[in-house]
Amino acid sequence: MGLNGEQMSFRGILLPVLLGVVSLAPSSWAQTKVRINWTAVTGAQSGVYVAQEEGLFKKNGLEVELIHIPSSSRGIQAILAGELALSYMDGLNTAQANLKGAGLALVAGATNRFVFSLMARPEIKRVGDLRGRKIGITRIGSSTHTAALYALNQAGLKPNDYQILPLVEVPNILTALMAGQIDAGVVSPPTNSRARKAGLNELVNLAKDGPEYVSVAVGTTRSYIKANEDIVRRVVRSYAEAVHLFKTNKQVGIRTLQKYTRVKDQDILEDAYGQFQEYLETIPYVSRKGMEAVVAELAEKEPQARQAKAEDFIDMRFMNELEKEGFFKKLWGK
Repeated sequence: MGLNGEQMSFRGILLPVLLGVVSLAPSSWAQTKVRINWTAVTGAQSGVYVAQEEGLFKKNGLEVELIHIPSSSRGIQAILAGELALSYMDGLNTAQANLKGAGLALVAGATNRFVFSLMARPEIKRVGDLRGRKIGITRIGSSTHTAALYALNQAGLKPNDYQILPLVEVPNILTALMAGQIDAGVVSPPTNSRARKAGLNELVNLAKDGPEYVSVAVGTTRSYIKANEDIVRRVVRSYAEAVHLFKTNKQVGIRTLQKYTRVKDQDILEDAYGQFQEYLETIPYVSRKGMEAVVAELAEKEPQARQAKAEDFIDMRFMNELEKEGFFKKLWGK
């Protein structure tokens, strides 16, 4: 199977990065201004939304510019090119990039499960009915792609049994479903709420029925961490505070979801908020077990992954510091 354009782009940018583009002088990064990328229209990334909207980054001495570059792989490319400090990324893309020498590390976990639903047109009742059908995802190699492959494989379908169509953004998948351009698609809240309300069938809720798997996390390069340890520490602290605020203040959570997802329907926003109140990691560690699942999956196709360990892709020092100082006990009152 040939490389798609995005994969070729990634490999094209990776070589010059490894030859030194990413080796920027520490002084060029050591500043209070920080560029952070969010990658998808989903409540899974509410931690960064809330930290920005509710002034938690500023409280912790950071002037953050939020950027929106869709997809983990493109966010990783931008980090490696020195255009971003941190980005949301998924475990699989992180591991794949590191096996090529990228030197990434996940520093905070958002969701350690697939918070996605496989939605289908009304006449389709089971995942097995998708044989010969078109299935929408955001991009090849994305979390939506990984989640789709998991659900389809569990139903006994093989890659030649269906057609995968990349549609860039999650809301585009619903639009294509409603227009009859695809038969099913993997969507996250609030888009799955919109899809259910529109009469589409939820074939699988992977948050409930899927595996523990690093689906959404915040990451950067180990070289950036080394040069800017205090900045990363303050980003992680801000993020953890924001998750607490999101999960304990419904008004803040729904207001933030409405702004970043551009959904106005209150019923849909309430449903999406409820899903992420449950599935957003309260103490935002990246799951070691979830990362081991990523590595095991990758090792089936990539021989070099067979020697890899979960710790090669995560850096929980900042989370450990917060826990040791009693931050979470004070924050959550327990």
